[in-house]
Amino acid sequence: MSAERSPSANRSFGVQRTCRLLERSRSGIYAQRRRREQPSLSIARRGPKTALNDQELTDRIRGVLSASPFVGEGHRKVWARLRFAGLRTSKARVLRLMRVANLLAPERAKRVLGPRVHDGTIVTERPDVMWGTDATAVWTSDEGLVTVFAAVDHCTAECVGSHAAKKATRFQALEPIRQAVRDRFEGYAQGVARGLAVRHDHGSQYVSDHFQAELAFLGIESSPAFVRSPEGNGCVERFFRTLKEQLLWIKPFRNAEEVRRAVSEWTKVYNEHWLIERLGHRTPAAVRQSFVDRRIPA
Repeated sequence: MSAERSPSANRSFGVQRTCRLLERSRSGIYAQRRRREQPSLSIARRGPKTALNDQELTDRIRGVLSASPFVGEGHRKVWARLRFAGLRTSKARVLRLMRVANLLAPERAKRVLGPRVHDGTIVTERPDVMWGTDATAVWTSDEGLVTVFAAVDHCTAECVGSHAAKKATRFQALEPIRQAVRDRFEGYAQGVARGLAVRHDHGSQYVSDHFQAELAFLGIESSPAFVRSPEGNGCVERFFRTLKEQLLWIKPFRNAEEVRRAVSEWTKVYNEHWLIERLGHRTPAAVRQSFVDRRIPA
């Protein structure tokens, strides 16, 4: 437009006058002219370049996999071996070609194991409806790691049984349950604890035939928590946190017997004096006594 001539003056309008009327900058006009004069540029992929096409590179990948003394190597190691051999390419391209050619290492199929998020509540309305049991470990100077077992009532949060042993076997895992059954149900016989459920994880001790058969003999329902969902066994998990902070992490121990006695004595103090917010800042023993006073069967 700046090259157009004025009919009255017979002169071109000029770039300066045209830009002023159109409210445009002259630098922008000149930049557009330079871009039109330059040849068009093709957009190329970034990263290392290779002279091989996809089919040729796939054949090289097959050769790397065949020459490797290992099985199941992924695209990252294949890319590294190609790089060591002097062939530069990108990991993304190697992954794409291996996926298309079905050369990736097989993966274990994902199993649907139920809800990952715990919904609802595990707290019961009265005692001796559900107990949670689990195990933790503590270091001792003479025997190394010692396993601590415990069982906790989901209503009152009291520790109903505890035990410690050097070997974490299925027999040792049953000891807190045996203590609690004798104390709460006044005996140990077939079907004596009918109506009670025990929440546990999928540890080898708890899913063993012996542990499950003992629960069935007592009339106790087995209630495994969701896999990889520790909140499903949160009552005993929270108890272990308190036990560690108040005893296991602050006091040295020599052997399993010393741990067993210390845990047994500490749980008595815990049941009688530890205040729990969800219970209205009452102790576990006080909550259980309130059920006894109201003559609600525990």
